[in-house]
Amino acid sequence: VQLQASGGGLVQAGGFLRLSCAASGRRFSSYAMAWFRQAPGKEREFVATISWGGGGTYYADSAKGRFTISRDNAKNTVDLQMNSLKPEDTAVYYCAVGNSRWSTPRVRNEYGYWGQGTLVTVSS
Repeated sequence: VQLQASGGGLVQAGGFLRLSCAASGRRFSSYAMAWFRQAPGKEREFVATISWGGGGTYYADSAKGRFTISRDNAKNTVDLQMNSLKPEDTAVYYCAVGNSRWSTPRVRNEYGYWGQGTLVTVSS
């Protein structure tokens, strides 16, 4: 099983980026998919998650109103559209797949498959 994240880069404050994560090796259509991030010197934190069918989405307070998570089960992908980026959004962003079918957790230890991370740097 492999999760490949892409789309990170350097952007100015107020700009936007779209992260993508492609899963291979098995189907994840019954599992939540999520994005977490880890800034230098900080713990990895929850950003957003989307339920197995895409009908439920949850966001960290820092992401609400600016980020949108989406998924395509036919393609086994999950995306994160990030608008109005701020310098404090600078981090390595990781995609992840939940451990349990049909649930949509928001805690790190409920996710068992992780991508390698993609770096987002927002300049002021």
